[in-house]
This record gives sequence, C-alpha cells and structure tokens, in this order.
Amino acid sequence: MKSFAELEAIRQKTLDKVNLRREHEGTRIVVGMATCGIAAGARPVMLAFLDEVSKRGLLDVTVAQTGCIGMCRLEPIVEITVPGQDKVTYVRVTPDMVPRIVTEHVVNGKPVDEYTIGAAE
Repeated sequence: MKSFAELEAIRQKTLDKVNLRREHEGTRIVVGMATCGIAAGARPVMLAFLDEVSKRGLLDVTVAQTGCIGMCRLEPIVEITVPGQDKVTYVRVTPDMVPRIVTEHVVNGKPVDEYTIGAAE
C-alpha cells in the first residue's frame, strides 16, 4: 500500500463484499453450509454466488449461509427467496450452475426447474 487512495480502494472492496452478506429487503440466497454441505462442495458454490452477485452489481440481493437444511443426500443445497414468490430450493448445485441460476431466477424471476428439488426426486 503506497497511498491513501489504495487504502480507500481496499476498504471499499471489503465493504462491498460484507454488504453482500447483510440483510436486505430484496432477494435472499441461502447456501447450506453444515458439514454435509461443505463436504459436498458448498463452499465453492457460495463463493460463486458471491462473485456472480458482485459482478452483476445486484445490490438488492443477500447471499448468506445456514446450517443443515436436512436433505444431506441432495447437497449442496441453495434456497432462493424472492419477495412475493415462493421459496425455491436448488439441489446438487455446482459452481457451473450459478451463473444460470442468477441470470434466469434472480435477475429474470424464472426458476431453473431442472435444478430444483422437484426435479431431483
């Protein structure tokens, strides 16, 4: 760090990341991060959601984590709640699936049905 401007840039970048995890009135993306989820690959999935939301500048979207969602065989599990709509549960989520979920569901309001719990049963 060589200047105050560099320090301020680091500060702003950190605040932007923290704000992605704060509660907002908008869309909420929750990743199951219990032991079973982490073992199945939930950490890269959560990082992919944080990255995609940040890249798109989606200020009304919160990315959070929770413990066990209760369906270990379907991990990694992601629940998305959009105000005024039913919660959608995505199962066996991989980082490669994240851009499509964000584009189609979070941005355009149409869940990706083939990734949901209904398609997995």
